[in-house]
Amino acid sequence: MSDPTPLPDLPVTFRPGRTRVILLTAGLAIFVVITTIAMLLEQLGPGERLSFILTGALIFGVLALLARVRVVAEDSGVTVVNIASRRRLEWAQILRVNLRPGDPWVFLDLSDGTSLPALGIQPGVDKQQAIAHTRTLRALAEARSVHDPGRPQG
Repeated sequence: MSDPTPLPDLPVTFRPGRTRVILLTAGLAIFVVITTIAMLLEQLGPGERLSFILTGALIFGVLALLARVRVVAEDSGVTVVNIASRRRLEWAQILRVNLRPGDPWVFLDLSDGTSLPALGIQPGVDKQQAIAHTRTLRALAEARSVHDPGRPQG
């Protein structure tokens, strides 16, 4: 086996940093461009301008929603924030942390027999960071599930 992954101090947040920057920058740029066009087109009435601006805001909102994904590891467990959902897990619920070649993001195999996608760790733009985050989360899950099963929840 390779050297064990050092465990970080908790809490630690895993998120696709470069992807987040790209999404928020693109969203802001699209909003500014659409709003500017709405203000510069003299033939548009107030309602049409407002619809342009609201469309730009909607596009920015969708991209911001895509950028909010993260995985937060704390002493008491893990919170997985995906595009439209948030799920809190105890360490003992996580059986395995998987990032196989070709996977778009990490999958958590859970004790109830299901698998939860964790979009906060994705290899799309920064593969090496995703691999490092996966190893760290895997090491945390293994250490916490072995050492904390009898710990009272608080």
